Amino acid sequence: MVKTSTILSISIGILLIIGGVWVGQNVDLLPVDASTNAPVYDELFKVLFSIGTILFVGITGLVIYSLIKFRRRPGDSGDGQPIEGNLPLEIFWTAVPAIVILFVGIYSYDIYDRMGGMQPLSNNAHNHHEMSTQQRLWGGIGSGSVSSSTPGEEEPIPIEVTAMQFAFLFHYPKGDIISGELHVPTGHPITMRMESKDVIHAFWVPEFRLKQDVIPGQPTILNFTPTKPGRYPIICAELCGPYHGGMRSTVVVEGMDEYQEWFNKNSKTVETTA
Repeated sequence: MVKTSTILSISIGILLIIGGVWVGQNVDLLPVDASTNAPVYDELFKVLFSIGTILFVGITGLVIYSLIKFRRRPGDSGDGQPIEGNLPLEIFWTAVPAIVILFVGIYSYDIYDRMGGMQPLSNNAHNHHEMSTQQRLWGGIGSGSVSSSTPGEEEPIPIEVTAMQFAFLFHYPKGDIISGELHVPTGHPITMRMESKDVIHAFWVPEFRLKQDVIPGQPTILNFTPTKPGRYPIICAELCGPYHGGMRSTVVVEGMDEYQEWFNKNSKTVETTA
């Protein structure tokens, strides 16, 4: 017959799993999602939050139970029982963490790939297409207005980002605009070429679920599409000096009409639209 303790352990394990999954799916600790990348990242966060809840509650409960159950009783001055060599338990606590870590690693890689993190490792034809697109954008053809090089496909708006101690500057090449705030239109793809003038910085917008290092002498590219109008903080997430904590800016996500009005008002060049 199955021992009562075994049935109880299995029941507690099932309750922990159900409770952990519920917490991961229903307790939202993240800021508002404001880019197309955010829902993809949030899937991974929910899985990790569920696993973390199960481990935290399970281990904490086991420790509290052990402190009460196996505490030294009054008058007991002897040594504890010399228990060792529980092979099933050793297999369990080795196999389960290994499976969980393998699952998290594979799932994290899949999320990273879906967010575009593995694009540089794609085939040569894709790399050639990406390079041609970047050359066209940074060659001065891209602008602040909506344009399309392929029918049905919006061309990203190129923005040059310069990081320095302790500020971000945003340059819109076609309009020759330099701004301390990042202005982008809702629902339109953005491509940013980022470079530092001094030390390593990091461009981080929590609501976009995006963070990219900004490195001196080695430009990095960050692509995203904002989805919700609003003002969101830009934070330097790399320790860059004594005033690192004050290195902040704002990304202003607005409708296309509002963005175009801002662009035309600040542009130093004459815009012509068909």
